Amino acid sequence: MPKNTKILLIVVLLLVSLTAVVLYNSSAVFLQLFIAFALAYLLNPAVLFLESRRVNRVVSILIVFSVALLIGTGFALFLTISISGELSNMQLNLPAYAQHLYEITPASFKSYLGIETPDKLTVQLNELLQQARGMAPDLIKPALIFLQRAFSSTIGLILAVLGYFIIPVYLFYLLADLPQLKQFVDSFIPERFRNAYEDKLGQVDAVLSGFIRGQLSVCAILALLYSIGLYAIGIDLAIAIGTLAGITFIIPYLGTIIGILLSVAMAFLKFHDILHPLLCLGWFSLVQGLEGMIITPKIVGKTVGLHPLVAIVALLIGGQIFGLMGMLLAVPVTAVLQVFLRSLAIWYRTTEFYRGTP
Repeated sequence: MPKNTKILLIVVLLLVSLTAVVLYNSSAVFLQLFIAFALAYLLNPAVLFLESRRVNRVVSILIVFSVALLIGTGFALFLTISISGELSNMQLNLPAYAQHLYEITPASFKSYLGIETPDKLTVQLNELLQQARGMAPDLIKPALIFLQRAFSSTIGLILAVLGYFIIPVYLFYLLADLPQLKQFVDSFIPERFRNAYEDKLGQVDAVLSGFIRGQLSVCAILALLYSIGLYAIGIDLAIAIGTLAGITFIIPYLGTIIGILLSVAMAFLKFHDILHPLLCLGWFSLVQGLEGMIITPKIVGKTVGLHPLVAIVALLIGGQIFGLMGMLLAVPVTAVLQVFLRSLAIWYRTTEFYRGTP
């Protein structure tokens, strides 16, 4: 190997290692950039569509920004109003919930929690419900409390909060400069490797777009289906549980597990039978089957193409090493790695070692 090539490889490895260390120790900033990048990837097709209609790119970005903001605000208002109404309806059933919960709670546990009578349990549940209703219109408070606990210093807290507020700035510049950024990276690729680079870049783009755009669409459809089914069954907090299950499906299988646990618990408390919990379990199983056989193949297609077992192992490894962020990135990162592993497998089958020729 030429000396210059060795030096180049060493420099690249050092830069990659340094980048990994910086990202690992700046997880908050990395999360903000990741959110901005995901949003840019999601909105860029709309910007390109307007550009193809001879609209200036900056004007296209502002139009897409405005439409996305209107949709996001409308969705947030719908959730706030719906969940507040569901909490009000749930409060009417609270005495029955308390009575049934009291009956099935062991005596030692009642004494430990200070709920020796059903009335005391009702009071405590009512207080929790009032707190939940108070938090519904104000979605900023939980985030600020979390940030305050996560960052011990005042400066760290200010920078963390400021970082999330400037995500739109990150997003704007990413959308505005994506063509220039691609050209800048392309300029470092030697001409003799340009075709292979473009081919791999196209495959990686297909995988990332399939996950980011496709998975978000799948999450929205699942949230709608879960909510409709739970509402038809008669579960309290149907929209809240269905939406939460759909959103958390961005981490595959997590949303389904959360939705089943919450809906089965609510069905058991409200109806005191086995039929309605089974209906909830059956509905989630049906929707999950539709997701695997119809929804994901039609929307995401085979671009990600991970075997379910591989996806589960990737989620477990990502969560074990990097926590929640690792679980969030596990599937797309593994899918991108699979692109290069396939190329490696193709190259291996052309080697003299594999073919057994001298």
